[in-house]
Amino acid sequence: MTDRVFSSAKPAAAAANGGAATANGSFPATKGQLYGGAARAAYSPQPMKSRRRHRRGCCCRCCLWTTVALLVVLLLAAVAAAVFYVLYRPHRPAFAVTSLRVSYINISSSSTLSSKFDLAVSARNPNSKLVFVYSPISVSVLSADGGVDLGDATIPSFVHGKKNTTVLKASIASNGRQLDSGDASALKSGLKSKSGLALKIRLDTKVRVKIGGLKTPRVGIRVTCGGIRATAPAAGKAAAVSTASVKCKVDTRIRIWNWTL
Repeated sequence: MTDRVFSSAKPAAAAANGGAATANGSFPATKGQLYGGAARAAYSPQPMKSRRRHRRGCCCRCCLWTTVALLVVLLLAAVAAAVFYVLYRPHRPAFAVTSLRVSYINISSSSTLSSKFDLAVSARNPNSKLVFVYSPISVSVLSADGGVDLGDATIPSFVHGKKNTTVLKASIASNGRQLDSGDASALKSGLKSKSGLALKIRLDTKVRVKIGGLKTPRVGIRVTCGGIRATAPAAGKAAAVSTASVKCKVDTRIRIWNWTL
């Protein structure tokens, strides 16, 4: 019997497959090919500098427009004030002390003050188109050197007409006011001196301006009159004080929170 030789086809098939793979030169598929073909772009964070520049630009624009708005408001206010001045020519009221009489100024050994003054002040409105409306006026007589309060009074409110002069009268008194020893000694020395005790008169009030049917808000004013010299009167007789050299100054007092300008 002859021997039969059977050849296996697997090695040939494997060799054929291997040869085909080598001939084609193909490699395993990448992740990019498996998940949609093209590879994803790498993530790059946005630089912080561009964000900061954008914020700075917004702040600069806000500041610019705010400044422009303020300048426009100030310009309009200046124009309105100029038009008001040209149309009405406003002037401050004028005050003058017309008479002052000292009934008595007594300082006891225990530094207790008792005093009485009779005051007349003329108020003049020089405006032909403006009316002043005054609130009650607080009147004080003070020593010019130390500012010691010698007496107080109140003048009722009144309406000050156009081109009008009004005489305001007040009886100013102080009864049993306690002074410290230094102020009492200074007042006694001033009353005994030949030139007399230097005094000043102060008026505090609020006023609003009336223009036709319009009224402005109330504004505080202070009137200070200096150059007054008073001597101790004789017992039971009031002494008149010369007011020829008395000058009065009017100051506007505007209150902003806790500050008075």
